[in-house]
Amino acid sequence: MFKFITNKSFFVNLLVVILVILLLVFLFFSLLGLITKHGETQKVPSVTGRSYDEAEKILKAAGLAAGIQDSVYADTANPLQVMRQSPDADEEVKAGRTIYLTINRAVPPLVEMPDLRGFSVKSAQLYLQSLSLKTGQLTYVADIARNAVKDQLLNGNSIAPGTKINMGSVIDLLVGNGIGDQEMEVPDLVGMTVSEARGYLNTNNIELGAIIGLGEISDTAAAYISKQKPERFAQNADTGEPIINKIRPGEIVDIWISTTPPLRDTTTTQ
Repeated sequence: MFKFITNKSFFVNLLVVILVILLLVFLFFSLLGLITKHGETQKVPSVTGRSYDEAEKILKAAGLAAGIQDSVYADTANPLQVMRQSPDADEEVKAGRTIYLTINRAVPPLVEMPDLRGFSVKSAQLYLQSLSLKTGQLTYVADIARNAVKDQLLNGNSIAPGTKINMGSVIDLLVGNGIGDQEMEVPDLVGMTVSEARGYLNTNNIELGAIIGLGEISDTAAAYISKQKPERFAQNADTGEPIINKIRPGEIVDIWISTTPPLRDTTTTQ
């Protein structure tokens, strides 16, 4: 039954099969290095800052492939510009390796316009920056709230909070200048103490400016006001008659003080 095992031709055939197998194994491992390009490396060229098409051509010429890994948006870069690459430039990689690129988006993403009204200018600018929006022109308008945002504009038009706008848009701001838009008569502070004048001005949202001492003064709060600027009265340029000056909330009154009450010109007051 097993006579073929003792047959000479069987051993010859078996030996041939073994030799063929060994030859195939040898050829496989010999060619494996060529197939996988084992030990063959390529320096990665720098493509950051290039357009995607340019980067793809440069990488292809270097025996490498290009792939998009991610996209970001920067308004300072061109659309589809390469922002980052992985692996980095000058790294050694195998030939044929794919270099993954992060590119700048061709279309800016949309963000919601915040409500900046009532914010200080500085806070509004930081808020816009956090949303990748830009602060444009600051236009100061009459309002008692100094440096407070009164309105927000896009392309010259007021923009409502929640409106979808392109990231990188420029937002102009209307800002209060600290001066009200309604005029009132200049108060007569002459004869008041500094403490009395300060309280009176505060209730009318008028700022107390420079305090100039006439002589040596130990207690400023109890000192008397002998002169103020602007004065309560002025002369009409046409008739020469006295008129009452006007002032707006947020404006400043400077005073001169002394330790003795001033003599008042009752004729002018009347």
